[in-house]
Amino acid sequence: MVRVAGVDPGTKSFDVCGLENGKLILAQQISTKKILKNPDLLIKTLKNYNFDLIVGPSGYGLPLTQLNKTSRYEIFKLSLIKPSDKKLKPQIGLRNVLLKLKNSGLNVYMIPSVKHLPTVPTHRKINKVDMGTADKVCCAALAIQNQAKHYNLTYQETSFILVELGFGYNAFLAVEKGKIVDGIGGTLSHIGFLSQGFFDGELAYLLGRITKPMLSMGGAAFIAGMRKPNPEKFMEKIDKNKRFSLAWEAYLEGIEKDVLILKASIKNPREILVSGRFVKIEKAYKEISSRLSSYGKVRKLEGFTFKVKEAAQGAALIADGLAGGKYKNLVECMEIKKAKGGFLDYIYQANIKKLSKMFYEDMV
Repeated sequence: MVRVAGVDPGTKSFDVCGLENGKLILAQQISTKKILKNPDLLIKTLKNYNFDLIVGPSGYGLPLTQLNKTSRYEIFKLSLIKPSDKKLKPQIGLRNVLLKLKNSGLNVYMIPSVKHLPTVPTHRKINKVDMGTADKVCCAALAIQNQAKHYNLTYQETSFILVELGFGYNAFLAVEKGKIVDGIGGTLSHIGFLSQGFFDGELAYLLGRITKPMLSMGGAAFIAGMRKPNPEKFMEKIDKNKRFSLAWEAYLEGIEKDVLILKASIKNPREILVSGRFVKIEKAYKEISSRLSSYGKVRKLEGFTFKVKEAAQGAALIADGLAGGKYKNLVECMEIKKAKGGFLDYIYQANIKKLSKMFYEDMV
């Protein structure tokens, strides 16, 4: 018997997905605010099920590592915060959750981000950090499993572009022969709902200093002037208000452009799979799928439950595979165990060694 879980930390909720011999036994959402205030809520939930292995909230990822064997510096790398940024409550809160999990006695594993994977050619990693966080690797795992099941394929026969449209960011992955071969992370993609993405270097220079919160600003909700960003209310106004219409056109065209970028890495994907918050809004899905239909067949990513997000489901599949369960071949196909390196590898900027040294010395 293999009993495992995957955890996805979101802006509004931590999603926990549990499997026993590949079958769903737990699908629960816990308020992020509550967990950041009291991490024991998450630990208690996980301990109640006596899981053999858990894929934990891995942020920017690490080569496959047991959490209880990680250093404080490695935990820092998962949240990717400068030592000087001590007021970023969500990121600091996640770090505190990881420290609690580390000392909980639970068998928690940290998994890689896209950049760590050996399946991504080195030349595509140059001068990039955010090619897709660990939760996007989880989404890809679910998508590989889903396409294989949908078309009766082996994992090695799967091929697609995954379009992940979240509340804050959009991300895009190219999968060929069951392996992630390229990725565009949320800060590298075009406009998301909250994030402007695709930061103009000259704008960065003029602003003087780019802070972590600024990475979640400038997107469609900001263009539309929404005080309280809400995707459903946003979609209700795109035909009635010029600012909303402008924001929606920028958002749509950005999705199209990012898909086209990945078509340079995967020439003939079997389909374009779409998932995330915006896909659950039927009007948004219809317009997005219509826009992308010129580049291939478009289909919603189908998970095995509606109760937790796709990333939590994918994390559970990876956990099952790591534990030697039903999805062992999926993990082997994706080469997750062969991940290596760090997020500052292949960065060709003069100050990168100084930056790395500053981070390390602050943590030891």
